[in-house]
Amino acid sequence: MTRRRIFLVRHGETDWNLAGRLQGSHDIPLNDLGREQAADTARVVDRLSGGAANLDFVASPLSRASQTMAILRAELGLPPDGFRRDTRLREIGFGRWEGATWPELRRRDPVSLAARDADPWNFTPPGGESYAELSARVLAAIDDLTGDSVVVTHGGVVRAMLHAFAGMPAPEAVELPVRQGAVYLIENGGFELAVA
Repeated sequence: MTRRRIFLVRHGETDWNLAGRLQGSHDIPLNDLGREQAADTARVVDRLSGGAANLDFVASPLSRASQTMAILRAELGLPPDGFRRDTRLREIGFGRWEGATWPELRRRDPVSLAARDADPWNFTPPGGESYAELSARVLAAIDDLTGDSVVVTHGGVVRAMLHAFAGMPAPEAVELPVRQGAVYLIENGGFELAVA
């Protein structure tokens, strides 16, 4: 990681984000604010990178991430669809919890939520995956990057990457509120949060 910079972007807002619903593998498109946030991240990437023409661009294939990347690239004057999609960068799988909010889950499944609270990094939601499992697939995708890269993905993936590459403790990473419309620059074992 010492010679490589990763411009890490969480997708823009969706209506499910606004409602506080767990999206996971559900393919929810950006809303109007999400499209504005995607454009904002382009300006941040351009400022931090000193010019984005030589960067590699890769995104989760879920539409909210791919739409964010396409808007970001268009704002940079690059072909909107000129990026790779990597399924290993998709959001953490919440299984049967997808579509629910945390307050709904606390009422509906308090035993599982207590188990998650006790060990959030290793807990696996019913039919889903743990942060430990998420990290394994995300790290494999990041290992394939060869140079400075813009990676558009999801909140869970951002948390896993900040743990792996910036030394954020796992319990802290799991609970980190990940901003939309911002860029997390990962470099030299640390990270910087930048906004437009």
